Amino acid sequence: MSLSILDIGIIIGYIIAILFLGFYIAKKASKDLQSYFLGGNKMKWYMLGLSNASGMFDISGTMWTVSILFIYGLKSAFIPWLWPVWNQVFVFVYLAIWMRRSNVMTGAQWITFRFGDGKGARLSHIIIVIFAIVSVIGFIAYFFEGIGKFCTSILPWDLAVQIGSLHLSSERSYALILCILTTLYTIKGGMYSVVATEVMQFVIMTISCFVIGYIAYTSVTAEQVQAAIPGGWKDLGFGWDLGLNWANTPFPGVNEKIAKDGFGLFGILIMMMLFKGIFASIAGPVPSYDMQRVLSTRTPGDAAKMSFTTIWVMYIPRYLMVAAFAVLALVYMQTELGAQGGNIDFEKIAPLAIAKFVPAGFKGLLLAGLLASFMGTFSAFVNAAPAYIVNDIYKKYINPNSSNEKLIRMSILSSMVLVCIGILFGFMGASLNKLTLWITSALYGGYAAANFLKWIWWRFTGYGYFYGMLFGLIGSTIKLFFFPDIVDIYVFPIILLFSFGGCILGTYLSPLVNREAVKAFYKQTNPWGFWGPIKKEVQAEDPDFKPNGDFKRDMVNIFTGIVWQMAQVVIPIYFMIRENYQLLGWTLIFIATTWMLKKNWWNRLKDVDEQYKKQTT
Repeated sequence: MSLSILDIGIIIGYIIAILFLGFYIAKKASKDLQSYFLGGNKMKWYMLGLSNASGMFDISGTMWTVSILFIYGLKSAFIPWLWPVWNQVFVFVYLAIWMRRSNVMTGAQWITFRFGDGKGARLSHIIIVIFAIVSVIGFIAYFFEGIGKFCTSILPWDLAVQIGSLHLSSERSYALILCILTTLYTIKGGMYSVVATEVMQFVIMTISCFVIGYIAYTSVTAEQVQAAIPGGWKDLGFGWDLGLNWANTPFPGVNEKIAKDGFGLFGILIMMMLFKGIFASIAGPVPSYDMQRVLSTRTPGDAAKMSFTTIWVMYIPRYLMVAAFAVLALVYMQTELGAQGGNIDFEKIAPLAIAKFVPAGFKGLLLAGLLASFMGTFSAFVNAAPAYIVNDIYKKYINPNSSNEKLIRMSILSSMVLVCIGILFGFMGASLNKLTLWITSALYGGYAAANFLKWIWWRFTGYGYFYGMLFGLIGSTIKLFFFPDIVDIYVFPIILLFSFGGCILGTYLSPLVNREAVKAFYKQTNPWGFWGPIKKEVQAEDPDFKPNGDFKRDMVNIFTGIVWQMAQVVIPIYFMIRENYQLLGWTLIFIATTWMLKKNWWNRLKDVDEQYKKQTT
């Protein structure tokens, strides 16, 4: 891609500004671990929300979303339910409140808060620390591979070098430079640097989204889109079958991609995603940057507002960009993409569209925004994992009396080590990278059952948590080696049942030895669920204690929130393809659901914070 001097200046200026901002505010992070990893719980919820949105606005995820919109049309709005994306709704409705009441620093420390400090709790603590560390190493390797490929497709310089016997390709040189620069400001300033730079990055990304959205909207007509797509592409509704056939379009090879994805039986897929999504969402966020943002807020109410902000500031701009890239590819890249048959490289859509349509100046801004999306996500992971090494291993088991200065030095060192290991895995090629991502995926397979029960069942123990995670790992590993071609979502119920078996077995191996710790957890967190005996004991000791009776209201708010989130996905798409009646209908739905959430959820958060203040004073 050819870049003007103005474009190059904008990109270089952005990188210099990010480094300057990160180092400028680093002084605030050096006070103690609480300041380094959680910003001293003093940062505004809306700043953390923008930061969290920036961390979720990654290049690879955005390009994948472009590809599924290109292939599946409006039905692609449901495919991210595989995660599920609406777990963030569960978080802002009630889980963020429960997590923030714990007053801990990491997800692993939360395990000790939940299960006490017995052997079972220590086993659970160790396995969640391993989960967090391995996840970060895997994602660093993944980002290292991805950003190198992206940079070589958008930047004009060949950075391939030979250092002795070591050959660095241009891809790896770009990746190494960006990873080092991002790591520098992240380890220097901790959470303060991460949040400040991510807010700046989010602003740049949002401007970039509207720029590419404007270009696509003024370059493509509804008739041009209609001529490039199969029947049913614009329909959000679906039956048992997907109902898309690309045979008589400029992209007949897309049918091969649909068959390979295994999404043909779309109705069954949606049912499986709902089944998985409910369990995975109640389980709560994995111990990563999302949970760290929740624990960094000032109060439980602020934690809920932060998670809410993550959705409404990100979805409409992001999907405007996604829809823009998709329609430009459908209309103007038929020759380039159609020639690839069933092996269309969707990663080329963004750089091709930028090179072809974006004018000088805006091109530099857009490329800076896409680089910002990488740097924001990368820095979020780099800042999250060292907390587990320093706080949950070094301080807990090795040197409990370390000074704050030493702990922060250890945090910086552990960040550097993790980044080096992740980059090394990225350098060593596909086999090790695949192994790392397999370990991450396998651990995720065992996450849902144990973390579902930890919130709602009084009798659940540390042993139950450990064996539930372990059995889930075993089940996912069996699936990987013996049934690799089956789509993961279809075997999820089997892995979930296997993991539940481990939870039950581990729980009843021994009596509930940490009853007082469970009572303290229940009283402070106040979750709904099956807490009968513990609830009675807490009420007997504290007659003023009021159990959580918000289950029905929370479920109504979750349903409302999922519809509210879906509206923000489809509104930009309908806008881009000029489906004005659907656009109007979903805009009214968005307004109605926003009003309902304001009335039944937002207005009640002040009561949550008042209750929290009474507990902490």
